[in-house]
Amino acid sequence: MKFMVDFSSLGLACAWYAVCVSVLVEIAAAQSKATTDQYEVNVLNSIFQKWRLSESKNWNISGEPCSGVAIDDSPFTNQNYNPLIKCDCSFNGGSTCHITQLKIFQLNVVGPIPEELWTLTYLNNLDLRQNSLTGNLSSSIGNLTRLQYVSFGQNALSGKVPKEIGKLTELKSLAFGTNNFSGPLPDEIGNLLKLEQLYIASSGVSGPIPSTFANLQNLQTVWIFDTELSGKVPDFIGNWTKLTALRLYGNALDGPIPSTFSNLTSLVDLRLSDLPNGGSSLEFLKNMKSLSNLFLGNNKLTGALPSEKSASLLNIDLSYNELSGSLPSWVSQQNLQLNLVANNFIVGRSSSSNGLPSGLNCLQQSFPCNRGSGRYYDFAIKCGGPQIRSSENVVFEGDNKTLGPATYYVTESERWAVSNVGLFAESTDPKYTTSSSNQFTNTLDSELFQTARISPGSLRYYGLGLENGNYAVTLRFAEMAFDPNMGSHGRRVFDIYIQGVLVIKNFDIRKEAGGVSYRAVQKQFKTLVSENYLEIHLFWAGKGTCCVPAHGTYGPSVSAISATPDFKPTVSNKSPDRNKNKNGLIVGLVLGGTFVCLAAFLVFYLVAGRKSRTIKDDGILESCLNGCRYQNFSKKKMMKSADSKDIAPANIRK
Repeated sequence: MKFMVDFSSLGLACAWYAVCVSVLVEIAAAQSKATTDQYEVNVLNSIFQKWRLSESKNWNISGEPCSGVAIDDSPFTNQNYNPLIKCDCSFNGGSTCHITQLKIFQLNVVGPIPEELWTLTYLNNLDLRQNSLTGNLSSSIGNLTRLQYVSFGQNALSGKVPKEIGKLTELKSLAFGTNNFSGPLPDEIGNLLKLEQLYIASSGVSGPIPSTFANLQNLQTVWIFDTELSGKVPDFIGNWTKLTALRLYGNALDGPIPSTFSNLTSLVDLRLSDLPNGGSSLEFLKNMKSLSNLFLGNNKLTGALPSEKSASLLNIDLSYNELSGSLPSWVSQQNLQLNLVANNFIVGRSSSSNGLPSGLNCLQQSFPCNRGSGRYYDFAIKCGGPQIRSSENVVFEGDNKTLGPATYYVTESERWAVSNVGLFAESTDPKYTTSSSNQFTNTLDSELFQTARISPGSLRYYGLGLENGNYAVTLRFAEMAFDPNMGSHGRRVFDIYIQGVLVIKNFDIRKEAGGVSYRAVQKQFKTLVSENYLEIHLFWAGKGTCCVPAHGTYGPSVSAISATPDFKPTVSNKSPDRNKNKNGLIVGLVLGGTFVCLAAFLVFYLVAGRKSRTIKDDGILESCLNGCRYQNFSKKKMMKSADSKDIAPANIRK
């Protein structure tokens, strides 16, 4: 077969190619000649001078800000370029560049936001996250009407959130979480009809969620936690039908969970907790077929677990509710993370028969195991590691079981337990323990601090079966995630509760250690045990950094825990002898089997006797617990026995 070449078509294609190349060359040439708007250059210089920053040589080439990476295709999120600007050089026939994006991320900038920043009106992306910015957020922010993405997260901004944010109608993402704002959310935020992402966790705002937020029907991601927002959870959240991620916990909101939540069928990640007066059932979940993560702890949920769930739902926390009934068959699904602690489920002593870790019965409401006088008067736990004997000769039991986003573990002795809730969603390889071979200072037991259990949310330890009385609880910490050479950017901050009482808010391990890592910190608390159990709760409320030195570096961390009595104990403090119980079971089985055999033999003997009407010798079979033997009876004794219906008269030989 011969192929014919159409040279005319080929020539036309080549001509078009030449035109395209020439156009691109002209554009590049124009851009190389384009200069940054001089006013914006002056503003940028002023801001950088006040914040003591230097322009990057990657984009400020030969004194021209809009050059290098500022005008190439490198992504704005590239961590290698910080601070960074991006420019658009298409203005005035390609001769003028305007600054459209500005990133000053995690550079420890201190002080207020310069007022001149709000004159960079061509900005569509402003990222000022994780610095130490102070003062009010100016109402002049309303000038930046081209903004599509803005984040002031993890700073120290204060005052009221300005209502002028409502003028930024092009916004797709708004983030001002982890600041010190006060007062209500402005109603005007409801004007941001294009908004897709809203991050206001730990922002300091209070009051009800404005009714105008019902207009935000393009929302896909909402994080509202650790605030003073109050009132009932709004029904209109059910109208945010494009939501894929909703985090609503640690606020002052009231339940119940609105039935309109059943409309949120696109949800993949739902974290909704801490609703008093909940009283909701799980009925609203029935249409949520896309869920992967479901965290509904501490909501006073009632009723039973649904009989079915979607196969994609693999992380479920329903702890600290009032759910009841039997466990459905899906609880045994492989790779399922399920935490049902502190409910009212019907659970046998061995919950492992349902595919769950054993001991769940001990962690239901009222913690029923070893109640009353108790069995133990102390416990010591080496969190995240193997058993260790301290320099004070205290044996810290190993706690190196693998836990996940929604799991628990109860020791075989039922002496203590641990429960974890939380998902390191930002990490590609989440770990719930950490370790270091470094030597730790300020302690004689460095090895005791070389491992720790960590959590992205809620970490609880329980002392079980304790004799009631006053106890001293000692918690041991050491920060090992932040290398001393990295400066002070990383901050791990969490709250500590003992027996439900907040004893330390915003606890920062490294700050407590004088600003250094690998230094042991010990905290002791006095508490009362009145119902045979002790609860130690470490809780992340969204404070501190999240992504230094890597994503998922946040939340509680604890190296060791111990509790000792402040009274003279009266209980044994010994674990139950499981082998003894097993031996008793064996003895019982042997005796029971012997009795059954003897009874069968007796029946056979009597039946045979009736047939023969004779009994060999004057003996009759007498059964007893110690065995069987022939007993010789006189005729008188036998008649007396017959009268008492022990032996049938017809079987007596005369």
